[in-house]
Amino acid sequence: MSPLAHRIYIFTLTSIVVFTFLFLLIKGIPYYSTPIEERFYHADHDWFKPSGAFGHGLGIVGTLLILVGVFGYQAKKKNRWLATRFGRLKYWLEFHIFLCTLGPTMILFHTAFKFGGIVSVSFWSMVAVVASGVIGRFIYIQIPRTIEGRELSLGEVKGMKADLGELLKGSYQLDDASYQAVLSAANVSGERTGGNFFTRMVQKYFQDKSTIRQVKQTLRQNNFSRPDVHKVAKMVKHELSLNNRIERLETMQRLFKYWHVAHLPFALIMLIIMVIHVAVTLVFGYRWIF
Repeated sequence: MSPLAHRIYIFTLTSIVVFTFLFLLIKGIPYYSTPIEERFYHADHDWFKPSGAFGHGLGIVGTLLILVGVFGYQAKKKNRWLATRFGRLKYWLEFHIFLCTLGPTMILFHTAFKFGGIVSVSFWSMVAVVASGVIGRFIYIQIPRTIEGRELSLGEVKGMKADLGELLKGSYQLDDASYQAVLSAANVSGERTGGNFFTRMVQKYFQDKSTIRQVKQTLRQNNFSRPDVHKVAKMVKHELSLNNRIERLETMQRLFKYWHVAHLPFALIMLIIMVIHVAVTLVFGYRWIF
């Protein structure tokens, strides 16, 4: 998949989730905004209530999306035959995130914003799974990987660093002071300033933005054309990104291991209670439209 196709793919998946949320909210807000004790008298109660045709259908579809998202991605990771077929693991992860965001969105409206009993444990576990999934995705993208999704070692990451000095000397004309300024900017690593790990990450992010602006200003003072300013700034940004990843690699790998320990129990609780909920629903005769 080309970079453009990948951006279109991500934009499409994101748009579907946003559109679905807005559609369900706009369609049902007159009912959902009605006090719970008065909903029985609402004209659309039989349609939007959790056991209604619309509400029940949202629960069924949302549950199926979650199950496909969870077990499809796990099958891709664990099954050797699937591991080498049907696209790269990173695309499956993105589709897993899509399904496990769209599914909970539908289940949220299936509940009609009424939470209680043992099902509420499953719902809040689902919320915890989604929230921890967002955190896990952030940690995941901080760890450098191959195009197939394999995690890179520290040595492999260091091998990705280009000799920026040679590139600047060979392709661009800079005075000595500017040359040293650009080179120094690209070689700035993540300093251990005050605060916790994530505070330092935020500080370093803004520091890097400031560094890129200074590099662009230096290049313009040397009468670089706009395309050349963009190219050199992009190289410096790439070097800064690699420096940051090298600095944080061990911490991110450790956090990712801890994240799995937290994410999995919530997912298991959600799935177990979901199965119990579906079984009880069937026992009591709720068959949806069938």
